[in-house]
Amino acid sequence: MEIRDGRLEAKGPKGTLTLAVPAGIQFQQVKQELVAERAGDHLAALHGLARSLAANAVTGVSTGFQKELDIVGVGYRAEMKGKTILVLSLGYSHQIEYRLPPGIEIAVDAKQTHITITGADKQQVGQVAAELRSQRKPDPYKNKGVRYTGEVLKKKEGKTGAK
Repeated sequence: MEIRDGRLEAKGPKGTLTLAVPAGIQFQQVKQELVAERAGDHLAALHGLARSLAANAVTGVSTGFQKELDIVGVGYRAEMKGKTILVLSLGYSHQIEYRLPPGIEIAVDAKQTHITITGADKQQVGQVAAELRSQRKPDPYKNKGVRYTGEVLKKKEGKTGAK
């Protein structure tokens, strides 16, 4: 962990992350702990934000972050094309090719319906998961689409037939 010029740099086995420290917030390393201090009470919100971002950076470079997606629907599947392109078949007339940003790794299970996204940057992992989910959001009537693992959907009832 290095602190200099308004920047916090965390290094670990998963990579290196650099964090811009907001003005008025200062970090000090005391023994093995990183302590955030603010110039005044008007910076309380930035103090909490900077502390959380620093904690996420340390966790990211040491253990990393992970998000999981499930693909539900007949014929819906995902596969990797090389190491940088994810190909999604989601019921459209064409396949969707998603190019992975640097620092993100994706694993697709053998059934091609479960995607695991891993990386050191929590924001980037969440952004990639959100972009993949937005390709085919879960349908409330048929429950088909891309969803987060464990996401609970409320299924809607369709139209009732006319008599």
